[in-house]
Amino acid sequence: MAGGAWALAYPTFNVAGLAWLAPALMLGAAFGASPGTAFRLGYVTGLTQSLVTLHWLLFIPVKFAPVLGWLALSAYCALYPAAWLWFCRRICPGVPPREFRSGGDLERAIESFMAAGWWRRSGWALACAVAWVAGEMVLARLFTGFPWAPLGVTQHRMLPVIQFASVTGVYGVSFMMVWLSAALFCAGVSVLPRSPARRPLMLEVFVPMLALLGLVTSGLRPLLRPALPGETVKLALIQPSIPQTMIWDPAESTRRFQALLQLSEHAATNRPDVLIWPEAAVPSLLRWDTNIYQPVIELARRRRVWLIMGADDAERSVQEPSRIDYFNSSFLVTPRGEVAATYRKRRLVIFGEYVPLRRWLPFLKYLTPIEGGFTPGTGVVPFALPELGLNVSVLICFEDVFPHLVRHYVNPDTDFLLNLTNNGWFGESAAHWQHAAAAVFRAVENGVPLVRCANNGISCWIDAQGRMNDVFFPGSANVYQPGIKVVTVPTRSDGLRGKTLYRRYGDWFGWMCVVLTAALAGGRVLHRERRP
Repeated sequence: MAGGAWALAYPTFNVAGLAWLAPALMLGAAFGASPGTAFRLGYVTGLTQSLVTLHWLLFIPVKFAPVLGWLALSAYCALYPAAWLWFCRRICPGVPPREFRSGGDLERAIESFMAAGWWRRSGWALACAVAWVAGEMVLARLFTGFPWAPLGVTQHRMLPVIQFASVTGVYGVSFMMVWLSAALFCAGVSVLPRSPARRPLMLEVFVPMLALLGLVTSGLRPLLRPALPGETVKLALIQPSIPQTMIWDPAESTRRFQALLQLSEHAATNRPDVLIWPEAAVPSLLRWDTNIYQPVIELARRRRVWLIMGADDAERSVQEPSRIDYFNSSFLVTPRGEVAATYRKRRLVIFGEYVPLRRWLPFLKYLTPIEGGFTPGTGVVPFALPELGLNVSVLICFEDVFPHLVRHYVNPDTDFLLNLTNNGWFGESAAHWQHAAAAVFRAVENGVPLVRCANNGISCWIDAQGRMNDVFFPGSANVYQPGIKVVTVPTRSDGLRGKTLYRRYGDWFGWMCVVLTAALAGGRVLHRERRP
């Protein structure tokens, strides 16, 4: 039940309220269990949630490998809620860490838990929230990191709640949810028939509810504040909706490129300031294929328009001159037909853009659809458009799900973040919506709009308060179709770009939770060793 409730809170189900109950259900299931059993229960919960939430991996148009990847990634992610539930059970106040064999044991555990006192239970609820955030922090970094679906992301539509992310990042929202959920569990125990002190339910949840009310009240301020008049930029987002199977088919290269040019010509009639193409928009290396390079340059010159586009790039390796390095890149083309800047993707998708340990474990190449691999870029490359007075930072694909990475792409003169992505790998699945939900938090965390240009799916723009704009094509509910969206995005209208606490100080809150969790775990170990 907990795993199912947790999964249903994410897009495309979007039953966000269930995410506030899932941790409480987990704690309830493990209350009468030993820590080892709690770990297994947490693993079942996490596995259920991951298998449902990540089911879009099965849409990858390759045989066998998607199933193995789906199972392996879900099995790995399930370790984190398992460890969390084990930890919470170990530090549960007044309840000895052993399996309860009878109803009498459970009754005594309820009595002991309530006898521990309100202060200890409240501290335990806080510790549960701290440990949850610590797990999300580790998941976001270990083995290259996979911060795809933190608990807080389920609230991407609850705008007053998520404004707190500008201070703590998405982890603060997760913390608030688990804290209240653990308090709800305590409240549930307090009203059980066998509870010795049946206190009013609100006593257990009073403090987290008061904190949530404060967060919602403060979160309403930026939402209700009237927009200041300021400058805007007109963008044309080109969504070609190229099937992934066509991308791999050389015979389709010319046709798909001509369709992209036709969409761009149509968009140019709206006189946008910037044309934007998604990740991997063109079928070959931009700088080294004249059949691609010349039409692109000619389009920018003839239409006198800036162009930001995604394409692969290559150059001879500096370390090994005999080797060619390939990059997943984005390019800035000026209205004069010059390539003014190139950004190379830094955070590559494991088994999607590179194969780890290929040299020592060559059989791994059979678990991925890619033949070679990309080389990661080395740094942030801001795109400056001086004639428009714009500064844009580009992210490619799932780079925007990493909060600690994205904050380094924002400076006080950054007008907006731009994510070029190709979720065509996953058909018409929940991956598009989950990816866009993560982008909402990057906008709030850094106080800048975020523009998404996708091959298919969710091409839109998100304002600095997390509102999603121009999600659908005019007159259509089909977000996956080919087409164009001409959007108007505000630029530097409030003077607050890049000045959020999260942008300046990063994961201070998350690291604090990691340290506190380590201290609690260490204290528990020392306490156990000192017992006779």
